[in-house]
Amino acid sequence: MKHEAQVEQLRKIFGYLDAGETAMGDAVYRHHVSDYTSPDQAGREREMLFRHEPLLIGLSCELPNPGDYVTDDFSGVPILVVRNEAGQVNAFINVCRHRGARVASGCGSGKTVFSCPYHAWTYDRSGRLRSIPFEQGFESVDKTSNGLRPLPVVEKYGMIWVMPTPGGLIDIDGHLAGMADDLVAFGLASYSHYETRVLRARLNWKLVIDTFLETYHLSTLHKNTIAPILHSNLGTFDGMARNLRMIGARKTIDALRQRPESEWDLVRHSALVYVLFPNTVFIMQGDHLETWRVYPGDSVDESKMHVSLYTPEPAMTDKARKYWAKNMDLLMATVQQEDFPLAENIQRDFHSGAQDFVTFGANEPALAYFHRSIKKTLGIDAA
Repeated sequence: MKHEAQVEQLRKIFGYLDAGETAMGDAVYRHHVSDYTSPDQAGREREMLFRHEPLLIGLSCELPNPGDYVTDDFSGVPILVVRNEAGQVNAFINVCRHRGARVASGCGSGKTVFSCPYHAWTYDRSGRLRSIPFEQGFESVDKTSNGLRPLPVVEKYGMIWVMPTPGGLIDIDGHLAGMADDLVAFGLASYSHYETRVLRARLNWKLVIDTFLETYHLSTLHKNTIAPILHSNLGTFDGMARNLRMIGARKTIDALRQRPESEWDLVRHSALVYVLFPNTVFIMQGDHLETWRVYPGDSVDESKMHVSLYTPEPAMTDKARKYWAKNMDLLMATVQQEDFPLAENIQRDFHSGAQDFVTFGANEPALAYFHRSIKKTLGIDAA
């Protein structure tokens, strides 16, 4: 985020602190619980949000060299992303054109070819089919038209997006409308990947994202963990096309009032929470970055997610590794011991018929904005 934008946001925060206020939406928003429980809506979300929208796969630093690759199947489509010898990122459906086995798993480095574990059909970094064992048995197979099926992929701002449907186009600047200045200023291309963990939870994927979209609950649910660090029920909010940004203030932020504006540093004294539509929560935490890539699970009541921590510099010493491990462990403990148990009970009770709606206060504008963005994309009345 540019310095002048940081100053603007800090002035808002100081105004809220002085007045005992926070960013407010237009009105209270009632949200139907069926959005979290309907199998029909879940099917529409899978098709429209997780097949036909650009999805963040990771940061560029996870594929620094030719032959580095990652795989992902959380969208329902097996995806292979690899950096080629020209330094470009390619994405493919991770399925052999012979009998459908996956040609790669996990992640790795230095790959020159991907060989199917079933019959050893082999593909290069550009997806071209290079060899077929006992090729005389496949005389009518044209190798030039039987490479791995490419997927739309874009690398920009130190991030990699893939659309899991062949043939589409990704307008990433249109998709990220209003966010470019922030992303450029963060300098993500120079970050290092510290760790990624895979979590599963018994709650709808949107309810996972909801937990990040208000600070109203900090003083109660997180009174011993996050509340001593961040102000509760205080922050800014900005909608950016279908994306959003909310900024929570650390309790150290007051110290900036004693310094000239030229020295104000919002990032160091806040948690900048973004939702990159449709399913990524991106949190700049002062000295590191967290990303939550959240997907539907096997049912409407389940979710799965990649949780990643990135650092400005590689963790090269024991001291650095211990520091970042402590950060990751604290993050996991807070979510798994406080947020998710409560949210899983909420998800379960949605099916009881106890209520038809949940209520988002005017002081929780990011929640209403996120769900309206989804509804509009699905063609559902978002009133």
